[in-house]
Amino acid sequence: MALTDIQIRNAKPDTKQYKLSAGLGLYLIISPNGGKWWRFRYRFADKQKELSLGTYPDVSLKEATQKRDSYRSMVKAGDDPLYERKIDKLTKRTASENSLEAVTREWHKKHKANWSKDHAERTITRFEKDVFPWIGSREANQITAPELLAVLRRVESRGALDTAHRIHQQCGQVFRYAIATGRAERDPAADLKGALPPNRAKHHASITEPQLIGGLMRAINSYSGAFVTACALRLAPLVFVRPGELRQAEWQEFDLDKAEWRIPAAKMKMGVMHIVPLSKQALAILRELQPLTGSGKYLFPSNRTKTRPMSDNTLNGALRRLGFTKDEMTAHGFRSMASTLLNEQGWNSDAIERQLAHSEKNGVRAAYNYAEYLPERTKMMQAWADYLHGLEKGADVISINRG
Repeated sequence: MALTDIQIRNAKPDTKQYKLSAGLGLYLIISPNGGKWWRFRYRFADKQKELSLGTYPDVSLKEATQKRDSYRSMVKAGDDPLYERKIDKLTKRTASENSLEAVTREWHKKHKANWSKDHAERTITRFEKDVFPWIGSREANQITAPELLAVLRRVESRGALDTAHRIHQQCGQVFRYAIATGRAERDPAADLKGALPPNRAKHHASITEPQLIGGLMRAINSYSGAFVTACALRLAPLVFVRPGELRQAEWQEFDLDKAEWRIPAAKMKMGVMHIVPLSKQALAILRELQPLTGSGKYLFPSNRTKTRPMSDNTLNGALRRLGFTKDEMTAHGFRSMASTLLNEQGWNSDAIERQLAHSEKNGVRAAYNYAEYLPERTKMMQAWADYLHGLEKGADVISINRG
């Protein structure tokens, strides 16, 4: 039954705060002191978020409902109402549209369509946490290299050197955008080249010795935990995609008859659609899993709710339960395993790189060449699955037969 103005007017305060639902995420909070606040709850990028829509009776039921419907339309169009509100507040709050925060949010809004949702969210979160509180209100054209370095030093001082380097790089992109839009004359980030200690590359732990891989495969196939997790663990070495791409896999992306998995560009790190040829072994796992999760959205849903994928720690947690430490093997390590062995066995390095979905320097070329080397990649993926199966069975497999 829909909420009415009469019900709202007659709602009396209680000893504890309570809610009156108006439907579709809109509700009214009644506080113990008699105050009445409108709230709108929604989900965006798999996260629950909430907006304040004002107080009653300043905002009537009709007005609150109209606001709710407007925000629901934004979510449906792929925009986050909370983020858009921040931009609106920023514009009203700052005396100038030339502040670093205003320029950064504008830059972010223009570029996020070409990024994955995760990358876009991580990027703006870094600025909100580590940049805006210190120099966000300053005009972009007035920020000096020492000021920016002080910001980076704060991040470095807490041991987050990799994050400091990423912020440095992205600040440079923001300042170049400010220059292009006439709100800055130079890029102070460029003056800080070499100011931060070099960032030592961190390699994901991986097993690459064939004999040890055989033991790993046997351990994976003996996993006795949740069936969905077991299927994800068995599929991971056969497709060697990034862990985030695997756990967020959706059934609608798979064509089992064509033995293909097409990952949309929005989910890929480089923003280009990716094709994963499916071996006979991979298809067998998928067909085994389909009766359990095929009626839902995700192949590997969370054990708490089928509307969300499994957590990003699930596969690494399963490997730990199998006895592999974080210094021995990680979910991301299946990519290094495949890259190392396939290159050693003489497969076309360009085909391997394409199958790993590594970055293409020419972004336009990458967007049109996602199917490059596909026949060879299809053959390679089946041979790779056969190779792993042979190692699992204890065979003395030296190389993959490409003939």
